[in-house]
Amino acid sequence: MQRDAVEAAMVGRVVEIATDGRHIALDRGFLTIAERGAEIGRVPIDDITAVVMNAHGLTHTNNVLVALARRGTPVVLCGPHHRPEAIVWPVDGHHEQAGRIMDQAAASLPLKKRLWQQIVQAKILAQGAALAATGAEAGGFRLLARKVSAGDPDNVEAEAARRYWPLLLGSGFRRDTDGGGVNGLLNYGYAVLRAGVARSVMGAGLHPSLGLKHANRGNPMVLVDDLMEPFRPVVDREVHRLVGQGVGEVTGEAKAALARIMIVDLPTAERLSPVATCAERLAGSLARAFAGSGERLALPEPGLPLGF
Repeated sequence: MQRDAVEAAMVGRVVEIATDGRHIALDRGFLTIAERGAEIGRVPIDDITAVVMNAHGLTHTNNVLVALARRGTPVVLCGPHHRPEAIVWPVDGHHEQAGRIMDQAAASLPLKKRLWQQIVQAKILAQGAALAATGAEAGGFRLLARKVSAGDPDNVEAEAARRYWPLLLGSGFRRDTDGGGVNGLLNYGYAVLRAGVARSVMGAGLHPSLGLKHANRGNPMVLVDDLMEPFRPVVDREVHRLVGQGVGEVTGEAKAALARIMIVDLPTAERLSPVATCAERLAGSLARAFAGSGERLALPEPGLPLGF
């Protein structure tokens, strides 16, 4: 297994398979990686948060996918430029899953708009915190967050993005999900984040295809994409740090750093908590909101992330 994949598993419990032609299997509680019939690495399957398959010609056994699904561990299948193309999703993720999905499907549009308002506000405040951490001008982002109303009909989220990217990564940067270079770094970090948030959605018994705002009929993970929005600036800040060190492509060093995203500590109303825990609390609070037990989402505070 490549050094970056081993480090990811040890530090962030995210295992990436990044070399073409490798074979993934299950052996007595371990995920094993083999090349040309010879085992080159193994990781305890209970320690894994997500598996990112990011190479051509990979093969795997059905047993390993079933074992990962039973543990609620998503498997992310990546395409060009490190973009996630699919996530292998467990059928049963929570003991109240059927009831929670029914609540989710029955949620009123006004409720979903109010919940989306909170998510956009949290994202914009997190963008401001990321800018402040890099020494960029961030004062206007609190004002932008206050402008967000239910459902964000004025698309303040897009207005914030137009200001955010040039301040964070330079006036010449353009966000392009099909691009390489710095965009590839962002894609890779978001793939790790998406896998972690997918696990939280599944663990809360929610259905990933019933979103709050995202509504692409070809995207089966719209709720995951909704809930990962407030955490994207954690990835952005790490990419900014990597670029500042001269890393402009998805290298082994960059992968190892971005694999740690889910263990970065964020300030919350209770205490510092890793992104993975914050995502679990957010998904749980959303399930309770759908069930009528309050509308306040458990979102991280707009402070500086710690742990890089």
